[in-house]
Amino acid sequence: MNDLQKVNGDWEFDSAHTRIGFSARHAMVTTVRGSFNDIAGSLHVDTETPANSSARVVLRVASIDTRNQQRDDHLRSADFFDAERWPEITFVSTHIEEVDDKAFAVTGDLTIRDVTQQVVIPLAFIGIETDADGKLRAGFEGTRRLQRRDYGLEWNVPLDSGGVLVSEKITLEFEISAIKVG
Repeated sequence: MNDLQKVNGDWEFDSAHTRIGFSARHAMVTTVRGSFNDIAGSLHVDTETPANSSARVVLRVASIDTRNQQRDDHLRSADFFDAERWPEITFVSTHIEEVDDKAFAVTGDLTIRDVTQQVVIPLAFIGIETDADGKLRAGFEGTRRLQRRDYGLEWNVPLDSGGVLVSEKITLEFEISAIKVG
């Protein structure tokens, strides 16, 4: 049985070893990175018929962490994610297909601030291994750029140069460690 066949079945994200983050340009000259510390996710993998596979991810907005409390509080505010009103960001897959060896296109509905858009997230299968506790663990990684305004994230400040304080395009970053259920 090859590694990809071992992935068949149900998986839960190991939130202690999973990072779902983002990066954005700040003041047009530097990159700010952040992530969500409260993550829940599950996968159902069917390598024989990838279209039968599924993924679900929930991020708690209040757990946003950019290593700067003032910025984190601003991101939680109504200017950005409005964590009190919309406490979760969700992704639910609608279709998964293998596009190359160990490479998948995961199509689904991403909901931020009560705005749902269909997106395709490219994910690479990194590998599978039995960990020190005897649990079967699989790794996946990927990135995807989005227009933040598509989700109602419109706050910005114009700069004298003609640019803006926060880039319109955001890069999502996925580093997933999942543990096989059962």
